[in-house]
Amino acid sequence: MKPSLYEFTLKELLTEVKPSFRAKQIYGWLYHNYVTSYDEMKNLPKTLRDELSERFVIDPLKIVKKEIASDGTIKYLFELQDGKTIETVWLKMKEEITDEEGNVTQEAKYTICVSTQVGCKVGCAFCLTAKGGFTRDLSAAEIVAQVVALKRDNNHKHNRMINIVYMGMGEPLDNLANLAKAIEVFQEEEGLAISGKRQTVSTSGLSTKIDRLGEMDLGVHIAISLHAVDDALRTELIPMNKAHNIASIIDAVKRFPIDTRKRVMFEYLVIKNKNDDLGSAKKLVKLLSGIKAKVNLIYFNPYPDTPYERPEKKDMVAFQEYLINHGLLCTIRDSKGIDISAACGQLKEKTASEDR
Repeated sequence: MKPSLYEFTLKELLTEVKPSFRAKQIYGWLYHNYVTSYDEMKNLPKTLRDELSERFVIDPLKIVKKEIASDGTIKYLFELQDGKTIETVWLKMKEEITDEEGNVTQEAKYTICVSTQVGCKVGCAFCLTAKGGFTRDLSAAEIVAQVVALKRDNNHKHNRMINIVYMGMGEPLDNLANLAKAIEVFQEEEGLAISGKRQTVSTSGLSTKIDRLGEMDLGVHIAISLHAVDDALRTELIPMNKAHNIASIIDAVKRFPIDTRKRVMFEYLVIKNKNDDLGSAKKLVKLLSGIKAKVNLIYFNPYPDTPYERPEKKDMVAFQEYLINHGLLCTIRDSKGIDISAACGQLKEKTASEDR
């Protein structure tokens, strides 16, 4: 397979393409115009376009399916060059606001949920992606191309702000080198210019790699998929907890460099009769003592054949109120795209079963 142009930082592309101003032009075509063919790169000489075509593909993935929810969430299924598939999600976080004369006073705000692997090694008991096992890491280009494809498909101009969360298929820190490269490509001023503070790495808690990500000092936020307050339940939900237990994760988080104005996000997937009681809420308050934390409570999204159930709204609210009353900032995440294949891995699994 040919490598993709999305694989390169601008500095790297400068070594591949001469003269150097051509590399900046290519970056503009890729990230400002979202081109899909070399013929669209009008200001490049044909000889250069032919040379690039020989050496590189532009898009390393293509949209094979998408589902649109009533709340504006769009789930995409992409096919990679080797025929493998991954999912990416377009989330509308805030609606556009207009004044009485129809002028836009606040643009709609969007987040893209990006995959970093085909499948996943972690094997979380509640996750549909885990059922398919692990296939391979995504290249930096395959990570970057997801964001470009969604901005293109939604007519989202290059200079409009977007947030990226690495919490699609796969464990981002298991693919740290390619993740870090993609983060740098997104930050390129000549490209999409998405700052680190608009990028969040969500991890199931590879404590040693949390330290390594911190040492890279990429300026990104970190979100910890905690989901339990004791090691017994967390190991049931996330078998990897045996190697990276809760204490090691909390210690790594305390070492992670964060902007003093920001908080560390702790994702807590709430499962009925598993971790939705006030006893768990009390333990969570104690566990996060001393950390500038924000807790995001997430409704478990049921999928066929799962043994776990969605919690009751009253239990979610009671859990949230306990945390807030004991000094923790806490939100309940609105379930997005619940009328489509919203659970991670669900569209991939559904499409595969239809093809069988």
